[in-house]
Amino acid sequence: MKITDLLSSKTVVLNATAKDKNEIIKKAIATIKNSGAISNVNEYSKLVYAREEKSTTGVGDGIAIPHAKSKAVKKPALAALVIRKGVDYKSLDGEKVNLLFLIAAPDSKDNVHLDVLARLSNLLMHPEFKEALLKAKSAKEFMKAIDSSEELFLGSNEPKKESKSTGYEYLAVTACPTGIAHTFMAEEALKKAAEKLKVSIKVETNGQAGVKNKLTDEEIKNAKAIIVGADVGVELDRFNGKKTTVVSVSKVIKDAEMLIKQAETAQPYKAKGGFIKTKEQRNAQEGKFHTIYKHLMNGVSHMIPLVVGGGILIAIAFLIDMASGVTPGPDFGTVTIGARIFKTIGGFAFNLMLPILAGFIAFSISGRPGLVIGLAGGVAASSGGFNLLYWIGDDATKAKLEGVNAGFLGAIIAGFLAGYVVKLLEKATNKVPKSLDGLRPILIYPLFGILIIGLVMFLVNIPLSYVNIGLNEGLTKLNEMKLDILLGALVAMMMATDMGGPINKAAYVFATGLLAQSSADINHQHIMAAVMLGGMVPPLAIALSAALFPQKYSKDDRRNAPVTAVMGAGFITEGVIPYAAKDPWRVILSCMIGSAAGGALSVWWDCKLPAPHGGVFVFPVMAQSAGFYVLAIIIGTVVSTLMLGILKKDVNDELGKWKGISFRRVGHRIAGVFKKK
Repeated sequence: MKITDLLSSKTVVLNATAKDKNEIIKKAIATIKNSGAISNVNEYSKLVYAREEKSTTGVGDGIAIPHAKSKAVKKPALAALVIRKGVDYKSLDGEKVNLLFLIAAPDSKDNVHLDVLARLSNLLMHPEFKEALLKAKSAKEFMKAIDSSEELFLGSNEPKKESKSTGYEYLAVTACPTGIAHTFMAEEALKKAAEKLKVSIKVETNGQAGVKNKLTDEEIKNAKAIIVGADVGVELDRFNGKKTTVVSVSKVIKDAEMLIKQAETAQPYKAKGGFIKTKEQRNAQEGKFHTIYKHLMNGVSHMIPLVVGGGILIAIAFLIDMASGVTPGPDFGTVTIGARIFKTIGGFAFNLMLPILAGFIAFSISGRPGLVIGLAGGVAASSGGFNLLYWIGDDATKAKLEGVNAGFLGAIIAGFLAGYVVKLLEKATNKVPKSLDGLRPILIYPLFGILIIGLVMFLVNIPLSYVNIGLNEGLTKLNEMKLDILLGALVAMMMATDMGGPINKAAYVFATGLLAQSSADINHQHIMAAVMLGGMVPPLAIALSAALFPQKYSKDDRRNAPVTAVMGAGFITEGVIPYAAKDPWRVILSCMIGSAAGGALSVWWDCKLPAPHGGVFVFPVMAQSAGFYVLAIIIGTVVSTLMLGILKKDVNDELGKWKGISFRRVGHRIAGVFKKK
């Protein structure tokens, strides 16, 4: 069977047009439908679009190969569309697509057509093949170009026999979710790269038709390194002790040459008794801390809706009071009945934020029993004064610790502790009679788990209490020494340190305490201004850096960034917590430096703020200093943004044409200018 046996004059469109990716796919599906190959268009369409959700089928170099295997397909078929003007397809390289092949594969045991589709995928990796198709002036000429290229590049239509050689320098495995197109494009990309580098390689393909070119034990033993490009189940334990690189199949198509060059620098694979099946399991090969990261992200992902929803509602409360003519003060955001309703409801969400974070970290570790214990630990971490020092201390100590909690860092600790407490309880009760098994999840785990996590957090919170007392005393001494600029930088930096934790709270309570002690002392208003700036800069910087450096953030993080900016404008620092939890030291350090710079400038420029909350909504009460205050916020935000751009690592994510600012690219361009001179 030849490739053209799956095409006809009805399924070749030489002058297709479309405004976007969805429209061109829709037209390709309609073209397949006209050939009579599909019995149920809706069912087939759903599978095609579902495949796109997993990862784009725009493989780069102007080519897209959407595909699906479905019972709705009566016979194997291809649709070929030439888009002369190109269409934005969200491809791996961000370029427009000019040539699209839609594959319709029947869900049957007869997989003869899959060899044909594999041949097409291999051909599309040859630039000459693509060029010949784009030059075709008729469907007949288009199909003739396929036939001649198939003979030229692939030779006989008979499937290639497995090589008996055991002397390959490199081995590879490719597998995509459907096993139709990307599997074989990755194979061809590796072969071409190996030919260019003058090294030998054997590629095992895990496609819909089964495993082809299977690697032998002898070949694995003799190979220098292994490359695995897989998005589905691939057996890895056979590579135990061999230098193994595990990436997505799209990464292989895009960077095959680089992967071969770097293959020998990979870490030896350690057998773990199974298959690699998911993206999470693939990532586990990239670092020993991935399991911890996975648990942490489970908590963060469940917490984000509370941060976003609650933050916006609180910002609306400020807006309502401002629109009602309320003068900013300690009760700003709760003066009018409408504002109070929004602030209270938003507060409910914020109160749940840390328990949910801890609960779902524990859930990721130990399942449903862990959720209950984690929620209890999260409440303990967010409860003011829940520590032994507060309970047994004198009145002065209690006053200093009033309302102090462990914040989001304490909630993370509580989540992990809760998860592993349940694991320990499971082991401890393994020998319980089977008749009592039903009591373990509903009585033993909750009773002893909640007790243990409560007692542990009761002690864990003690160091944080000492931190709070020490910080307050230190800030008071700096204030007495009249080191205003240094103090402004310090309190602003503290606001950006733990986003609502004890350090953040110490700075805020210190500033509001100064206002309460002497509202007539205008110098105390400098510190309040620096504190509010320190809480506004981090979320504003996150939003700006996500726009300027999108390559540093995942799709979800970029989508949530504008909401983070809204929260920053309302002095709601908690919007940064999901970002800080994912990449703590880079995000927190960047935010601290920018906030410190802005806080110092705010005091230096004599900015005074009599209101303890409200963000941009209280700027009108700052009178003449408001302009300089905005400038200090802008400078602090820019400093943090640049730090984030420098420190944060790129993520493996699909971007459109806008790839973001790269300091390396900018440096190369500057160097190029000097070289020309």
